[in-house]
Amino acid sequence: MEYNTTRNHLEMPEYGRNVQKMILYAISIEDKEKRLKIAHVIVNIMAQMHPKLRETADYKHKLWDHLCIISDWKIDIDGPYPVPSKEIFISKPQQVSYSVGKIKYKPYGKNIEQLIEKAIACEDGPGKDAFMKSIANQLKKSYLNWNRDSVNDELIFKHFSDLSEGKLVIKGDFKLNETSDILARNKKKKFSGKPRDNNYSQKNKGRKNK
Repeated sequence: MEYNTTRNHLEMPEYGRNVQKMILYAISIEDKEKRLKIAHVIVNIMAQMHPKLRETADYKHKLWDHLCIISDWKIDIDGPYPVPSKEIFISKPQQVSYSVGKIKYKPYGKNIEQLIEKAIACEDGPGKDAFMKSIANQLKKSYLNWNRDSVNDELIFKHFSDLSEGKLVIKGDFKLNETSDILARNKKKKFSGKPRDNNYSQKNKGRKNK
């Protein structure tokens, strides 16, 4: 009896051990023309095992690449596609750089800070005033998503001023959207869905009573 711990490593488990054995057999064939014919048969078997792969672009090219990978680049054939570079698959991907900037107020996130930076760069005028008021209302909405117990406009305006480093000032007696209205809209969006068919419910109720 064979155990997985004693068997060869599966290069691509999705194709199974039998396909890998077929490819190892193809490598051992001395006649290059016969080896290529066997490779075509194996690729067709691989395609039958994963029919959804046919929905992808140039799926045959991918199958021949997989054949090469499973063989550990040891199968010597003149296939219909160029052999993929081994270095591409064995090389480590480049490390993704992440933002190290600190968010001053976490409830608002980085996007709000970027909007405020854009507002600072805008020219003074009605457009800028409307933009600032929209941002301030968004601050309140975001804050309520984080803490629904208490929020007042003075606190939001203070945060707005801190985030802009005092460069943005909302003029006039501007009032933010009411907390109750914001919560009601959020609740409506959360529970909104396809309305129930009352006629359907009544029909089912009548059937149950029979």
